[in-house]
Amino acid sequence: MKTAVISGGAGGLGRALSSRLQAEGWRVVLLDRDIAGLEESGTQVPMACDLTDAAARGAVFERIISDSPSIDLVIYNAGITQIGAFAEMEEAALRKVVEINFFAATAMAAAFLRPVRQSRGTHLAMSSVAGFSPLYHRTGYAASKHALEGFFSSLRSEEAAYGVQTLIAAPSFIATNPGRAETAADGTARPGSAADGIDAMSPEEAAEVILRGVARRRPFIPVGRVARLSHVLNRLSPRLFEHLMQRNIRGA
Repeated sequence: MKTAVISGGAGGLGRALSSRLQAEGWRVVLLDRDIAGLEESGTQVPMACDLTDAAARGAVFERIISDSPSIDLVIYNAGITQIGAFAEMEEAALRKVVEINFFAATAMAAAFLRPVRQSRGTHLAMSSVAGFSPLYHRTGYAASKHALEGFFSSLRSEEAAYGVQTLIAAPSFIATNPGRAETAADGTARPGSAADGIDAMSPEEAAEVILRGVARRRPFIPVGRVARLSHVLNRLSPRLFEHLMQRNIRGA
């Protein structure tokens, strides 16, 4: 039985990805700070883990590797958003977003690099439209996702020699936590909870698109109509994309 490890496993997308993988015969390890409500079974293993705590995450990663015959897929899904103007953003908030969205993912990649090589498996980074384009009132979030894409697209060329696939999925808006914004004083919030989302997909729809892309070994997987159009338009006319993005996000 193949094993997948998913960070941010308690969120809507993490759960949806787990359900689809289990249906295909995978064993799935779900990592999150709060795993309340996640059921443990022979094919699903929830594990509490604060990815910003180096000692704690190291112990959890070691346990996963020792308990698994192989690590065949690692999905870097943990993340937070940050909503608000940069002029009002504290440096601590920016560092928090980058720590969770970028550094936690790179630390996780380092821990699972050798096991994924051994299985000739797959790294899958969950980016965003904000990873390849500007996004209004998301300076910190966009910075973290641009960094994530730069890291994994560069890692791809290093790991290809070991038979490893390194893929990036870029959703637009996924309603993973609708009505649960719980925005902190620093502007950070749960992903998928923003009120200004456009044409949001359900986690189940997104998971289907993402895993179909993984099965086809697509290096870059735009997820949803908005993501596909945004990717094309931003490449053809960045100024037009920025104009349309501002108009739509500001008016949402």
